[in-house]
Amino acid sequence: MSRIRTSLRTYPKLLLTLTAAGSAVTAAVITLSGASAAQPAGAHRAAHPAAAVAGAPATFRTIATLDSAALSQRQANYRTAWRMMPRYGWGKRQWTPLQKLWNRESGWNKYAENPSSGAYGIPQAVPGSKMASAGNHWRTNATTQIRWGLGYIKSRYGRPRVAWDHELAYGWY
Repeated sequence: MSRIRTSLRTYPKLLLTLTAAGSAVTAAVITLSGASAAQPAGAHRAAHPAAAVAGAPATFRTIATLDSAALSQRQANYRTAWRMMPRYGWGKRQWTPLQKLWNRESGWNKYAENPSSGAYGIPQAVPGSKMASAGNHWRTNATTQIRWGLGYIKSRYGRPRVAWDHELAYGWY
């Protein structure tokens, strides 16, 4: 098992932990509310990301767990969303916020599911069955999920940048 962490000296408000075990990759973000660049060396070293939470006020949220099949589908899902964006009136400037939003929500994994909220799929719809309004096979069809997610962002926020800003401010969109 390998772990990669960014340094709190470089990024004082972010600790990113990637854990690789076999063919699965798990990413977690811990935003430390009181972190500063002046922290002593080693202050960010915790045995597990959750241990850092116990030591300081923080927001801990697992981004996504991706197996090798999901990782191979990510690029295809990116291309699908990129091709669909102009239909919603968005140009290339909206790509980065959309990519960040769905990276954080699901890692672009069409099978991503949050057991506590029931959120499902790439856009993390709650409940996931709402995505049936965008097409058949919403549980397994990334195109249907992306279509629904882009429509949701358009109707609620107008564009991905505003949805991403809301995600950053409140932890959901």
